[in-house]
Amino acid sequence: MARLLIRAMVLPMTGPDDFYEQGEIAIEGDRIVSVGPLGSAPTGFKPDRILNLQQDVVMPGLINTHTHAAMTLLRGYADDMPLMPWLEQKIWPFEAKMTAEDIYWGSALAVCEMIRSGTTTMVDMYLNEQETARAVLEAGTRAVLCRGMTGLDPKAASQALAENIELYQKYNDAGSGRIKVVFGPHAPYTCPTEFLKTVKQEADKLGAGLHIHVAETKAELTIIKEKYSTTPVRWLESLGFFGGHVIAAHCVYLDDEEIDIFKKYEVGVAHNPESNMKLNSGTAPITKMLAKGVTVGLGTDGTSSNNDLDMFGEMRSASFQQKLLGSSEALKAYEVLEMATVGGAKVTGFSDIGKLAPGYKADLISIDFSQPHFYPRFSIPSHLVYCARGSDVRTVMVDGKLLMEERQLLTMDQQRICEEVEKRAKRIAAEV
Repeated sequence: MARLLIRAMVLPMTGPDDFYEQGEIAIEGDRIVSVGPLGSAPTGFKPDRILNLQQDVVMPGLINTHTHAAMTLLRGYADDMPLMPWLEQKIWPFEAKMTAEDIYWGSALAVCEMIRSGTTTMVDMYLNEQETARAVLEAGTRAVLCRGMTGLDPKAASQALAENIELYQKYNDAGSGRIKVVFGPHAPYTCPTEFLKTVKQEADKLGAGLHIHVAETKAELTIIKEKYSTTPVRWLESLGFFGGHVIAAHCVYLDDEEIDIFKKYEVGVAHNPESNMKLNSGTAPITKMLAKGVTVGLGTDGTSSNNDLDMFGEMRSASFQQKLLGSSEALKAYEVLEMATVGGAKVTGFSDIGKLAPGYKADLISIDFSQPHFYPRFSIPSHLVYCARGSDVRTVMVDGKLLMEERQLLTMDQQRICEEVEKRAKRIAAEV
């Protein structure tokens, strides 16, 4: 197996005091052997290559816990609208015209953007998700995938569920374990009781997790209240939906008791601050969740409601939003970094990513700290959250394989991807 030694400033995300201003990381194959100061590599470790990144901060790859990758095709198509009219009048009619090949190219563009901005793992929910799996496998990234399902049309619901089962059978643990497959019922207001129960049963049969939008808007609360005389979280609990691996996206409207329910069932939360702001959905009580021990990761949502996949921007927004909601001390820089790495790993269910530590996967990124906006260097975590941008990322590695070096993509043809998406998006828009 290939051996690599990286020399850089190292932020391993193993604790708030852990930082190596002059550090090194020893990698063998797809795993980290050691992390520490210069000279800490094991005696006898002879690298095949030394990667000198002394002007960079190396940290774990970022983990995007909620997106809809192929919606890059809709970037800028339907902006500045409320959620429900946005969905019903613009998004769903556009999606109805998308082919499987369109979804492949849209997913490829998303993965390309994620690599360039330091995201190495994503949780994705969409249609024709096998095409997204194809893009992930080709690019070399890591992903949790599910077929987004609604249950309002019984025939369509049955077909969608069958597709999610097929996705699991074909792609779970694909790419040497880089892909996990879960089940993706869209939301409580689009999935009736019996359909949700059926999805849960099928997921449990396979030992698969679940990914669902929960308590995203006031409108959703009203719908569920009228139908079931309760809240989305309490309704899902009454159905036995929780238990096992569940990723709940958005979670804007939770009371204290519902946060306790999430803690009880170890529900992982995918927080999407910029999407929540853009769609005027509200501000999730993240500080309360963290205080009660709920696992929270960060997500971008899709590019039609964000409009980019830059997790550095998401970190900054997450912190600022909680400060505006609470106090200037809310959601400090290192806490946000934990959400984007350690917390994201827990949410996804991958047990060996999110930190730079012996035995963990060699999923890492380097950020070019030689630039003016990183001086003076009083606090590396603060600079990463409040100053950094996706374009500052210089190096990306997943499973010990370089996906980007010196800002050059090594596994994807960026120009062709951009050209294909431009052509396909304009064709679809003309057909709607």
